[in-house]
Amino acid sequence: MSSGADGGGFWPVDDVLAHLAGGWRVERTVRDLAGGAEGRFTGTTVFEPLDGGGLLHRESGVFVWQGVARPAERTLRFLPAEPPGTAEVRFADGRPFHDLDLRSGHHVAHHPCAADRYRGEFTVLDAGRWRTVWRVGGPAKDLVLTTDYARRG
Repeated sequence: MSSGADGGGFWPVDDVLAHLAGGWRVERTVRDLAGGAEGRFTGTTVFEPLDGGGLLHRESGVFVWQGVARPAERTLRFLPAEPPGTAEVRFADGRPFHDLDLRSGHHVAHHPCAADRYRGEFTVLDAGRWRTVWRVGGPAKDLVLTTDYARRG
C-alpha cells in the first residue's frame, strides 16, 4: 500500500481519535442523482474531548441548495471502540451511526435509516486531509455526498 501523500493510496492512522482531534475546514458537495440538483456546504468541524473519553464532533457552516444559503450544523459523538484505535460514531442523541476504523487509511461503513441505505467510504489522504463519500439510496433519496476535510493551521 502506498502513502496517501503522493495521491496514490491511503494514509494509515493508528488511532482515529488522536488523528481527528482539533479543527478542520470542510467542503461538501451534495448531488441529487435523480433530479440533478447540486448543493454545497462550506464550514468547519471541531473535534473536542468528551468527558469520559472520545470526541465531540461539531460541524457548522453554510449550505447552499438551489441558490438559497442557509446556516447548517450537526453534532456527532466519536467514542473509543474495539479494537483499540477505532471509533464508534453516534448521533448527538446517542443513537448508533456507524463504526470507523482508519488503521489502513480506508474504511467502508453502512447505516440503515428507515427505508434508505447509507454507504460511507472514508479515505485518509495524508496527515492533514481526509475525505468521506456517502451514497444514500432508497425510495425517496438518490444522493452522493462528498466531503473534503483539511486540517486548520
